[in-house]
Amino acid sequence: MTQSVEVLNRYGTDLVGEARGSERECMAGLECFLNVVRALGMGSCISEVGGGSGGSGSPPLLPRLNNLDSGKRRRMKGSSSFDYKVVPGRMFLNGSSDVASLYSKQGKKGINQDAMLVWENFSSKEGTIFCGVFDGHGPFGHRVAKRVRDSFPLKLIAQLDLHHKNKDGLSDHSSAAGSCNSDTGFRLADEKPSVADNELGGTNNILTLRESFLKASKFMDKELKLHPDIDCFCSGTTAVTLVKQGQDLVIGNVGDSRAVLGTRDHNDSLIAVQLTIDLKPNLPREEERIKRHRGRVFSLRNEPDVSRVWLPNSDFPGLAMARAFGDFCLKDYGLIAVPDVSHHRLTEKDEFVVLATDGIWDVLSNEEVVDIVASASQSNAARALVESAVKGWKTKYPFSKIDDCAAVCLFFDSNSELKSAYATEELIPEASIDTSEQSPLLCEKGIGLDA
Repeated sequence: MTQSVEVLNRYGTDLVGEARGSERECMAGLECFLNVVRALGMGSCISEVGGGSGGSGSPPLLPRLNNLDSGKRRRMKGSSSFDYKVVPGRMFLNGSSDVASLYSKQGKKGINQDAMLVWENFSSKEGTIFCGVFDGHGPFGHRVAKRVRDSFPLKLIAQLDLHHKNKDGLSDHSSAAGSCNSDTGFRLADEKPSVADNELGGTNNILTLRESFLKASKFMDKELKLHPDIDCFCSGTTAVTLVKQGQDLVIGNVGDSRAVLGTRDHNDSLIAVQLTIDLKPNLPREEERIKRHRGRVFSLRNEPDVSRVWLPNSDFPGLAMARAFGDFCLKDYGLIAVPDVSHHRLTEKDEFVVLATDGIWDVLSNEEVVDIVASASQSNAARALVESAVKGWKTKYPFSKIDDCAAVCLFFDSNSELKSAYATEELIPEASIDTSEQSPLLCEKGIGLDA
């Protein structure tokens, strides 16, 4: 507790010791400081996040709250009821289905703040699949990640339904196309798309999906800002989500989680193709936007390779990504929740896609990830990948705290002989320590996953 108080005092001084910024910025710093005080009052412990690769969304010295109070656990008023509904084909716990494998493991920084989801027959359409991984950060990042996991797919469905009911909406794609060149565009103009990134085609379905991703993300962030029980002022989450509709993949990326495709080249050799861009603050277009809104981008001395976003006149909060849901203390200073949306048309050479949080990409290359998934059984692929990442942390960063890891592996060959029933018994105990918000199994097959 003494160490926690010292950290709290140090950050209290940084936040409110000098009246250098605007009144709004002072209030932002004060609110973040009060979040720490509230957490201490609830019996939570504060730990210092270790350095190393700098993959965490919080800076090395920023207190990260581990909501581990041992008192009576109650579901808070206003929290999502969607967890408690049985939805056929919806999987969010460790396990596998005929087409996907999911696995998450808590790191050494506190409660597991990663969440994930696979939803088959998404939007009541046979063969359509929604996948996503969500990496929370900040005092209440685990709650933000789960809220986005539960709410974002529903908002996406609502937007798709609206387009189908409104023919005028289907023809209104000019705004979505124009957004590509806007300040908050989908595809970064100064980044070269991967060779597997086909331009979004002219079909209404793809364009509708693209616009729906944008609108659903906007409504998702608004919901978080107004949520009565989740404090998102200094907490947030990344989200890399994917919709597979026939042979089309539409991917929406907010933050620095990543999607990588396992495919075959002209020599039939297995290769990795990155489908998303890690939206870090030092990307030219991202940095330009942040600075234009008076936010600052710089690295700490002990982690020169990790760029972070800071308030104009306070060394706080030091967010290691340029886009995120939540984190409203930075939303006036260049941080946005607009997804970078891309499209890939599947071919017979494409075998699977991996969505994973940065705890995996910090220690494993794209090629290593694809090789690990290809070498494992389909039902065990995500677990094998996460366990390999944990070993990578111990080897590459032995003095750093292992980050939370979550992975979703979606396979395109549904006729594989490696099909398996959804297994949970031995896997669920590692899925989540946050039993206060542990959700029941939600798949008609038997179920599992969470942050």
